[in-house]
Amino acid sequence: MSDRTLVLIKPDAVERRLVGEIISRLERKGLSIIAADFRKLDRDTAERHYAEHAGKSFFPELVDFITRSPLLALVVEGPTGTWQVVRNVMGATDPAQAAPGTIRGDLSCKLTENLIHGSDSSSSAKREIALFFPQLAD
Repeated sequence: MSDRTLVLIKPDAVERRLVGEIISRLERKGLSIIAADFRKLDRDTAERHYAEHAGKSFFPELVDFITRSPLLALVVEGPTGTWQVVRNVMGATDPAQAAPGTIRGDLSCKLTENLIHGSDSSSSAKREIALFFPQLAD
C-alpha cells in the first residue's frame, strides 16, 4: 500500500542551493517524488497553508518568509505512514534540537529558516496536497 505526503523545500533551502541535497535524502530513503512545482508562493495560499497559526504572534513573519522567494512543492510517495518517514528524515522543527543525520540537524541552524516543511499527519497531508496539487486530491 502506498501513501502520499506534501513536502515544501522552503525559500531558504532554494536560496542556499540545497534542493538537490534534500531531494537526494528523500530518494535515498526509498521515497518517490510524484509531483513537483517550483513557484513563488502567493500570500493567500501561504495564509491558507499556515491557517492553524493565524492570530499567533509569529504568523506575519512566517507568511513573509514563505513568500519571499521561490520554493519547491513536492508530493512524496512511499509506504503507509510516509508522512512520519519524511518527518524523521527532516528532523526536529528547531534545528538546535534536530539530530545529526537529519536534514535540519545537518543543514540548518535557525528556527525561523529550517529549510523544509512536511505534513504532520495523514489528514494534513490530504489537505495540503489538495491546496498545492488539486489535481492529485483524493
